[in-house]
Amino acid sequence: MPAQGRKNVHGKTGVRFKAAYTKSKYENMLRNVVTDLVLKGAVKVTAAVSKDVIKEADRLVALTKHEDVMNAKRNAARFLRNIKDENGVEALDKLFNEIGPKFKDRQGGFTKQLKLGNRRGDDAPIVLVAWVD
Repeated sequence: MPAQGRKNVHGKTGVRFKAAYTKSKYENMLRNVVTDLVLKGAVKVTAAVSKDVIKEADRLVALTKHEDVMNAKRNAARFLRNIKDENGVEALDKLFNEIGPKFKDRQGGFTKQLKLGNRRGDDAPIVLVAWVD
């Protein structure tokens, strides 16, 4: 008797396991969220994701303080998406021209997180990540 399984998929019995949320998917999601933070100034994410968002955002602001500006821009461009905001300003330019100079005298802690409550569907804690004033 032939093996039973889903049709139109590779393998004799079809797909047995669904692909997990891989590292590359997580890194791409992180790049998108940090780019939104640079462009919009604040993003809502889960508490688990906020830790990585804050770490990467603080690292990018620290890059704006380096003396070798071209190398710092190349390193930041590797991470940030090439997206423009509603005024037509790219995320990389906004990071180096607006956000970086705002924090030039500050040593660290460029972002803050505010707890907003829990998400309705799965009760995950939601956090607002924003730049410090």
